[in-house]
Amino acid sequence: MLQSPSFWVAVAFIGFIAVVIYYKLPAIVGKQLDDRADRIKNELDEAQKLREEAQAMFADYQRRQRDALATAEDIVAKAKEDAEILRKESEAELQASLKRRQELAEAKIKQAEEKALAEVQNIAVDVAIAASEKLMKDNLKAKEAGSLIDQSIKDLGSQLN
Repeated sequence: MLQSPSFWVAVAFIGFIAVVIYYKLPAIVGKQLDDRADRIKNELDEAQKLREEAQAMFADYQRRQRDALATAEDIVAKAKEDAEILRKESEAELQASLKRRQELAEAKIKQAEEKALAEVQNIAVDVAIAASEKLMKDNLKAKEAGSLIDQSIKDLGSQLN
């Protein structure tokens, strides 16, 4: 067998295969392990990047929420201020309206008093004229007529009040 060329060809072939496997197999396995490590590293980097983006989005959401709450509080405060201003304006308008109505009522009362006083004066004049006519008709003495007229004038002052 040692003399057989087929044996040595087989030994050489097996040696060649062993050498190829010895030098190439670790490289192939190492390459596969390196490729797998690179894929895992890339996946971890992508996961880290996605995590950072999610945190940034969450922080942005929280900032927007705080801004929205602050804006809502500002709107509520402004609405309260506007309502208070409107209430004060309405109250002032009501007071002014009541004052105008009171002044108008007082003016009407004064006008009615003046009208009543004028009517009383007219009635008193009519009564004095009627009394004068009656005195003239009855031919009272001048002295008695004057005293009756004076008395009527004095009574007129108390009748007007």
